[in-house]
Amino acid sequence: MKFETRAIHVGEKPNLKEGGSGDVAMPIHLASTYARKEVDHPTGGYEYSRTDNPTRNALQMRLAALEGAKYGLAFASGLGAETTLFLSLVKTGDHVIAFDDLYGGTRRLFSRVFRERFGVEISYVDARVPEAVEKSIRKNTVLVWLETPTNPLLKLCDIRAISEIARRRDIPVVVDNTFMSPYFQQPLSLGADIVMHSTTKYLNGHSDSVGGALMLSNQAIYEKLKFTQNAAGAILSPFESYLILRGAKTLAVRMREHEKNALAIARFLESHKAVNKVIYPGLECHPQHDLAKKQMSGFGGMLSFELDADLKTAKRFVESLKYFAVAESLGGVESLIELPALMTHASVPPEERRKIGLNDGLIRISAGIEHLDDLREDLENAFKAIR
Repeated sequence: MKFETRAIHVGEKPNLKEGGSGDVAMPIHLASTYARKEVDHPTGGYEYSRTDNPTRNALQMRLAALEGAKYGLAFASGLGAETTLFLSLVKTGDHVIAFDDLYGGTRRLFSRVFRERFGVEISYVDARVPEAVEKSIRKNTVLVWLETPTNPLLKLCDIRAISEIARRRDIPVVVDNTFMSPYFQQPLSLGADIVMHSTTKYLNGHSDSVGGALMLSNQAIYEKLKFTQNAAGAILSPFESYLILRGAKTLAVRMREHEKNALAIARFLESHKAVNKVIYPGLECHPQHDLAKKQMSGFGGMLSFELDADLKTAKRFVESLKYFAVAESLGGVESLIELPALMTHASVPPEERRKIGLNDGLIRISAGIEHLDDLREDLENAFKAIR
């Protein structure tokens, strides 16, 4: 079954049996509990909706299918998925290796919660260099956390090379695949053990749902995650599950449009005299363009660029836009723009931002699927506003 077909059909097979309703779309199962005829035989295996829910299970099946995994788990947010994973696989005194350029919320969770409150050792390394990951491994290293491309500097790491290094030491590798979506990148096929998504972004695609997911094929790890999902309770609601099921159906066609607009915008910005640099894996000038072509089937809808300006001017630029909404998050059909230094990465100390190359004039774009001419005109008007 091809990707586009899986995105529409997995988890939503109409019930055509006698008594079935034949729903083409999965119903929203809102029941919190499930009745049974026999005390020791739950109907359909369902007992309580925190443990399992038909709508959420349908979504979990689809998410697994899209990432080429055996198992999928859906959570109330991307950070809920990350927290569940840490609670399942990491304990006090353990060591975790993470990319030094991470989504600000992930870094806050790792540093301010798991390191400061629970005594987990975290090493942030430049994972663009696999040897840097290998040199950081200790006897107590239990997890390698990768984000590729990273948020917001779109740095890439070699998933296959790092996974081979970690596998020799029996260390699981997690890849946050939110930026690329399963359509453009398949980390499990490259050797990763677990894929994480903020389903809020491309998987849902319409900026009207918050959720997270983990996909994997290792049964032993899955059972640990499933236990914690139920025990800790950071589950995705039936309605949110329905929204993501619906959004995922158009993932393939949306990603193609996102990429088309992002590449065109990147080339437009690349030629503009007010821009110092453009960061997009699809540009030949990207230092890891060859790796992008090797491990991704496309370049995605995210790009960043650095204005030749200070923070005050960069702020005026984004506030002058009409079609680009100044907003956090990404991956929706509408174009979004943000200043990481004041928004998504405000929780990262300024010295740490500068250390990884996140300057005050850096602007991040999530290219939507509007008409390209309108988006280019909007950007040009913003440039005029700061002259």
